[in-house]
Amino acid sequence: MHDRHSLMDNDIPAYLTTKEVADLLRVKERRVYDMVATGEIPHRKITGKLLFPHNELMCWIEGTGVTLPTERMALVTGSHDPLLDWALRESGAGLATLWNGSHDGLEVFAEGRAVLTGLHIPGDNDWNIPAIEARGLRDAVLIGWAERMRGLILTPAVADLVQSFSDLRGRRVILRQEGAGTTTLFDRMMAESGLVPGDILTPASPAHTESDAAAAVAAGEAEATLGIDSMARQFRLVFRPLVQERFDLLIDRRAYFTEPVQRLVAFMRSDTMIAKAAALGGYDLGALGTVRWISA
Repeated sequence: MHDRHSLMDNDIPAYLTTKEVADLLRVKERRVYDMVATGEIPHRKITGKLLFPHNELMCWIEGTGVTLPTERMALVTGSHDPLLDWALRESGAGLATLWNGSHDGLEVFAEGRAVLTGLHIPGDNDWNIPAIEARGLRDAVLIGWAERMRGLILTPAVADLVQSFSDLRGRRVILRQEGAGTTTLFDRMMAESGLVPGDILTPASPAHTESDAAAAVAAGEAEATLGIDSMARQFRLVFRPLVQERFDLLIDRRAYFTEPVQRLVAFMRSDTMIAKAAALGGYDLGALGTVRWISA
């Protein structure tokens, strides 16, 4: 005969739904969403759906806060930056990369699954900080990486016809994936220019990195993309500057002092790094390494 307690444990799914968590905590579902927004409760977002790991949830209920892995994965996630991508390899930091966009990178970081994420999320008055503060993160620090010039990357064939963002009407434009900081900025510029999605032609598959977006234009898959100056130079394409953006690194405070992250931090100050930024073009490293925000 099976033990009754074992049967009950086996019947409980590894992940609970929002409704199941609300029932367990005896609160409204809206309260569960509020706790997710502030990072108060352990959760995962999988294919856009919220799920709650049962084991972590029970530890959280019986403890004093969110149960995250004691050691974060040696992973850099978030938005792709060519200079950062190069620096991670050149520094020998030994950190894996997952370029999944600023918003998804912030989600992965908030769930404790990465030591560092790259961000360039536009806010009303600043870059990145409003988005971070809205998550209620703890034990994290935001370090300045670079200011980058972002604008339209164009094929020479349409360069004379596209002088401003509104001139994209009727053009083939390669977009970035949902969750990318560039996508947030692109949507904002579309609205400001009076354009709607139907006004531009877009390939079925978006680009997931800055280099992929520029390469698509160079290959003739699109006539334009919203990219950065350094990639226009690399692919010998025409560049129309539109905005100076901040690219920052959000780092877990405990992971900051580990050897892999310290290797990257030390390399940031090297002459090799400064020379590479100058060679790529479009980078202002005036805020490199400065603390832009720190959690309470």
